[in-house]
Amino acid sequence: MGFIDKLNERYATKAMNGEVVPEEKINNILEAIRLAPTSSGLQPFEVFVVTNPEIKAEIRKIAWNQSPVTDCSHLFVFAAWDHYTADRINHMFDLTNKIRGFENEGWENYRKMLLSSYPQRDPEVSFQHAARQTYIAFMAAITQAAYEGVDCTPMEGFDPESLDKILGLREKNLRSTLLLPMGYRAADKDWLVNLVKVRKPMDELVTTVS
Repeated sequence: MGFIDKLNERYATKAMNGEVVPEEKINNILEAIRLAPTSSGLQPFEVFVVTNPEIKAEIRKIAWNQSPVTDCSHLFVFAAWDHYTADRINHMFDLTNKIRGFENEGWENYRKMLLSSYPQRDPEVSFQHAARQTYIAFMAAITQAAYEGVDCTPMEGFDPESLDKILGLREKNLRSTLLLPMGYRAADKDWLVNLVKVRKPMDELVTTVS
């Protein structure tokens, strides 16, 4: 089956059967998240993988009682930086220099440019920018899950402040943005499983400017 076929097959799973996803597949999905592009390569977020049933039950209470939160194998929580600090920016630039084994003048000038602007932004502006980066990684996770034959359910329907308290995110200078339960569909309980995927036709979606 080709990759487009996999994307056609995937859907937002509404009921999961509790079957455990092999760690190899979970690790591949996490690697796709790690490799996802982000603005300036800063990767301004973290991912929390929740398997503890009690914690999943607490999260379900503040996530509109959506069953995949507790019935999934692994619950991914995406959390963005609450602010771009000099330490966070420098860490990523220093890591780049260490891994590449050299310093580049243009790269260092770019570091200075970011340091002269990002930390001075309003924290809410910074968070919103970082939060948008999580959506890029989120899509990488969804597509890799499709490739792995793992079902998932994209979710924005939860109370972020409550989730932050459950996982202690604010103490880590993070704020939750997205939930992504990973698991396998319970076809007999899922009203969406056999419905045809609906998307706009290409001519309503794409305009070619030549």
